[in-house]
Amino acid sequence: MSEVEALRNQLREFAEERDWDQFHSPKNLAMALAGEAGELLENFQWLTEEQSRRPSPEVLAAAGEEIADVLLYLIRLADKLGIDPIDAARRKMVANAGKYPVHKARGTARKYTEL
Repeated sequence: MSEVEALRNQLREFAEERDWDQFHSPKNLAMALAGEAGELLENFQWLTEEQSRRPSPEVLAAAGEEIADVLLYLIRLADKLGIDPIDAARRKMVANAGKYPVHKARGTARKYTEL
């Protein structure tokens, strides 16, 4: 069993013990995920580019908490939808490699439609 599968199973058990499965619709989980992503963003909101590259221990700790929340909601949402998040990420990387070939995308932040 992979670490993602083990975490997914822990999340299932956690929700089941609390009778929270009734609240874990894909819509609610997606909304919670977006909220947590916003909380992650909040940690960097007023930092300069350089400060964001070298966050203080406090910002780093807070970001770690929010990254954990994002990951947990993402895994729970994927589980509810029957999506293997690792497989989906690998397929997306293949698609992105096609959209952003190295010879066109290297060193630029332009969207694939502008390359």
